[in-house]
Amino acid sequence: MKPLFSNSTSLTMRVVVLIAVTMALILAGIYTPWLKQARQQLNFLAVPFYQVTDIPRRIGDWGAGTFASEKDLRAENERLRTEVLIYQRKQQQMAALAAENVRLRQLLNGKDMLQDKVLIAELMGVSPNPLSHVVVINRGSREGVYEGQPVLDAFGLMGQVVDVDENTSRVLLISDSTHAIPVQVNRNGVRAIAEGTGDLNRLSLRHVSINADIREGDVLVSSGLGERFPVGYPVAEVEQVVRNSGQAFARVIARPMARLDRSRHVLLVFDTHTQLDQGVSSSSVSSSASSAAAH
Repeated sequence: MKPLFSNSTSLTMRVVVLIAVTMALILAGIYTPWLKQARQQLNFLAVPFYQVTDIPRRIGDWGAGTFASEKDLRAENERLRTEVLIYQRKQQQMAALAAENVRLRQLLNGKDMLQDKVLIAELMGVSPNPLSHVVVINRGSREGVYEGQPVLDAFGLMGQVVDVDENTSRVLLISDSTHAIPVQVNRNGVRAIAEGTGDLNRLSLRHVSINADIREGDVLVSSGLGERFPVGYPVAEVEQVVRNSGQAFARVIARPMARLDRSRHVLLVFDTHTQLDQGVSSSSVSSSASSAAAH
């Protein structure tokens, strides 16, 4: 007759042996490279099982993408269109900033060529009257701006200050039909008067003799006559000279050097001689007033 617990004892021994073998394999796999190759082969054999178990997820993704509703597609299309517009706007802003940087560099280069004291200003507005070429800048009497002060951009003379407030000023452009400026041909010194025509891109020379040595391409600069504009500032370039034998004067059309319709930053030029004279006059007036008060 066999013992009652022989089968259970044998099963227990088998379990113990399996546990011992398992622990031995685990320790061997951790601390020795003996089972590395076997583990790699087992991983390779397990790949198909992973792929099979992933089939339901892929089927679900395919179904979601294939059977997406028209409403969802329209919503996503609108969202992408909005993002494109946002990025385009940012790109335009970056382009505008780059262009403004170039204009400021040009303006500073123009400043280096000037001998007078200057002040940089920015345009704030333009006159709504199409017959009046007047712009408003963000500098006024607080910064020492005065009426008649010349205004330039990086390329040439723009106009002069005609009205001054504490923080703003109004500038009459040389293209205004009421504006005139004495000029001379930079090549030979021939003098003339450049008048505004009401066109931002055109000036006209008044009373130019038919025999005057003026050619297309000549650069006109301020002559300094009238003591309003200093000598030598670029004003315009001659574009057209028409001479009719039956007339005493030639018809001369010039294009302003300054970019009257696009410059945003300008230079206010301080005439040191004029300001010195003004300072001497004001000091003499104040001394006369004080002496009169003393008497």
